[in-house]
Amino acid sequence: MIVVDLCAPIDSVSYPLASEEDLAETVDLAEKTGRRILARRADVRDREALEQAVSDGIELFGRVDVVVANAGILPIFDERGQSLSAWRDALDVNLTGVMHTVDVALPQLIAQGSGGSIVLISSSAGLKGITPTVDLANYGYLGYHASKHGVVGLMRAYASALASHSIRVNSVHPSGVATGMVANPAIAAHAAAHPQFFPSLANAMPVAILDSLDISNAVAWLCSDEARYVTGVALPVDAGLLVR
Repeated sequence: MIVVDLCAPIDSVSYPLASEEDLAETVDLAEKTGRRILARRADVRDREALEQAVSDGIELFGRVDVVVANAGILPIFDERGQSLSAWRDALDVNLTGVMHTVDVALPQLIAQGSGGSIVLISSSAGLKGITPTVDLANYGYLGYHASKHGVVGLMRAYASALASHSIRVNSVHPSGVATGMVANPAIAAHAAAHPQFFPSLANAMPVAILDSLDISNAVAWLCSDEARYVTGVALPVDAGLLVR
């Protein structure tokens, strides 16, 4: 298993991002299951850093079978979300970073000749506009929507191009998940200033927020042989947000 994370803040993001301690905890959790893991500090916007991480992983493990592009930011809060840098950062991390993550692994996946699975983590905001009023449509929120919709186009392009290699490509679209992106003081302050914010994100099913395991289970299924002929699918895991 190869895992990468920036482990540093991004100026347009108002909530704490993952730290080196979080990355170390991931390593510990993986090793407790008996898995081997290679962890690297790397920015998905930095293609060379990702290439080096994949190269080191191939040298250690010998192959790559699954790619999960999970890095993402929500730069929508306070005055930072109103800056053009929030738009650029959202696109750079959430879309260009996803392309980099897939692209650096493709030569090995194709060369192995045994297929594989690629899962891109998008959002409910990648399938539906969830900005109910113009005062919520700051540059960060627009960038988030645009990047997450872009992930769907990227997924479909890769799914078509890689089908002949038996490499499956799908995207997953969660509603709110109990992670640091949602559980933080910045989002609470944002919701207080914009009372229409949380109602626009309400699930149809009687659950306020999903657990990260709900998303992991969907990803695991898409990467398993049980989904061996599933490709080009945008899979909502959203407790019905998209049917509201």
